[in-house]
Parts: sequence; structure tokens; C-alpha cells
Amino acid sequence: MSERGALTRLTGTGNGECGEKDCPNVYRDETDGGIVVQGDQCAAFQPPAGEALVKIPEHVLREAVRALGW
Repeated sequence: MSERGALTRLTGTGNGECGEKDCPNVYRDETDGGIVVQGDQCAAFQPPAGEALVKIPEHVLREAVRALGW
């Protein structure tokens, strides 16, 4: 995703680059309220075309939930 204008970062340090120890990240898409995840790809199984698996540590999900006030 090169355009992040509609995304609100819920986790991470702010640089948005996985190679810089800023992953995984969780974002909220302000256009539809969807949750977007950026992280290391998981190879547990092959998902359908157009989908991907990412692995998210529990503490990152907890941080995102706190940021949303859930």
C-alpha cells in the first residue's frame, strides 16, 4: 500500500517500514472502518488469490484494541 492517507495507525513506531523493526502494524481504514494489517507473511497454507496470511503477535492486537477504545 503506497497511499496511507485514509489509514490511521493503531500500532507501531511510526516509520511504516517492516525492515526498520516497525512491523507488524495495524491500521484502521477511515473510508470504511476496516482493519488493515502489515506484517511478516505466514506460509501456513496458500490462501485464495488476492489474499495473504500475516502473523500478528497478541500484544500488537491488544495495542490496536486499546487504541480503538474497545
